Amino acid sequence: MKLTVWTYEGPPHVGAMRVATGMKDMHYVLHAPQGDTYADLLFTMIERRNHRPPVTYTTFQARDLGADTAYLFKDAATAAYERFKPEAMIVGASCTAELIQDDPGGLAETLGLPIPAIPLELPSYQRKENFGADETFYQIVKALATPMEKTARVTANLIGPTGLGFRHRDDIVEVTGLLMDMGIEVNVVAPMPASPSDIAKLGQAHFNVLMYPETAETAARYMEREFGQPYTKTVPIGVGATRDFVKEVAQIADVEPVLDDSRLRMPWYSASVDSTYLTGKRVFLFGDGTHVAACARIARDEMGFEVVGMGCYNREQARMLRGLATDYGVDALITDDYLEVERRIEELAPEMILGTQMERHIGKRLGIPCAVISAPVHVQDFPARYSPQMGIEGANVIFDTWVHPLVMGLEEHLLTMFREDFEFHDDAGASHHGHKAKLREMGIKEPSETGTVTPEPAQVNTGPVEIVWLPAAEKELKKIPFFVRGKAKRNTETFASERGVQEISVDTLYEAKAHYAR
Repeated sequence: MKLTVWTYEGPPHVGAMRVATGMKDMHYVLHAPQGDTYADLLFTMIERRNHRPPVTYTTFQARDLGADTAYLFKDAATAAYERFKPEAMIVGASCTAELIQDDPGGLAETLGLPIPAIPLELPSYQRKENFGADETFYQIVKALATPMEKTARVTANLIGPTGLGFRHRDDIVEVTGLLMDMGIEVNVVAPMPASPSDIAKLGQAHFNVLMYPETAETAARYMEREFGQPYTKTVPIGVGATRDFVKEVAQIADVEPVLDDSRLRMPWYSASVDSTYLTGKRVFLFGDGTHVAACARIARDEMGFEVVGMGCYNREQARMLRGLATDYGVDALITDDYLEVERRIEELAPEMILGTQMERHIGKRLGIPCAVISAPVHVQDFPARYSPQMGIEGANVIFDTWVHPLVMGLEEHLLTMFREDFEFHDDAGASHHGHKAKLREMGIKEPSETGTVTPEPAQVNTGPVEIVWLPAAEKELKKIPFFVRGKAKRNTETFASERGVQEISVDTLYEAKAHYAR
């Protein structure tokens, strides 16, 4: 197993925890060593849930490995049932416990518990978190749901939301509203916040809305095959995708497509002259396959950005994303190594990154604005306010989330340009504080003993030739927007080094610009 400071996905048992934590009256008995209890913090500290995950750990220690550890699991499972009285239980092993091969499923079966004990076989050393969530939900559906007579009115199940999901809580509300506008009621939302009793009623619905393929596609295919329930293929993220989703639902349910887009606030900005600032911005996307695919469409077709690269970390979505990248004329990056993602971003030098919490940090290091579009995310992307990604309100939220880094980037660039201005220099203080600015007399500096002050030229060691930036060239370089300034500086130094130029002047800067623009 790969150990790293940062990881896009945890091991499969974390995916199982996401399913159990999102559900009610479900308990997860996890055969795991003491150190694996760290996962609780993902839900209590990062997602800010008001209760611990419903997980009981066997917490065996090194000294226990010399004896039979099976009794630890049996005792933990029995105690968990007696204490929590769940409607159902899932049992499995963490990546460490998998090595001792105690078979939690078989052990649970011998206990004779009066509730279903669903065994999970999650290959910890071959697969990861999203697979774990998808497989866990599938096993729960397979164990608890049965074919049933359909409801009198057209109803749908919403499947895919889990604990620790990116805006799942609010997406449920938004998609429910889209269905209600067409007269379609929601039968069950699962896994989150369903109970095992609710899972048993999944078969009553006429069709399933697959909200997140990463966590529910296997269950959707199973219910299509066993219960005769078709499922939606369009994820309603973005204006265009939301309209397509409404048409697809209307076709499945045989109703009229209805979409109230009066809340949509993006068109007025798109028609304004201010929006031309966004046109053609070069963006790089990375995250889970579903969100990257949806956001690539928004970026190109709705925001007018140029997609220069995309990728995903979950290999289950790799084939889909490679096909999509071909349509966009870019190469897909399929990796779970954040350092590889950083290298690709450095090569492409985009003006904006749409990614995960990892790419937010990469953007900070490289000086590139970043908006988060996908898990994994940190605490700031679990807002207390209503902030969906799906539907009409989701389109509004995405518009704000993407535009603000660019607009604030423009403001930062303007402040940088006028840093030496007599009124807006660094010592002047913030204008909104209401105090009088300290004016700087332009061009007047304290003389030295020789009469004038000449700034020291900046020296750069680029190999065999030592490059020196003349003060005038440095000042001109600062006028370049901060998010491409690093690339401009590197290109100019390379240009000068290749030609044996040791002093970079303003002329050298613009000659390099003309050379790389060809």
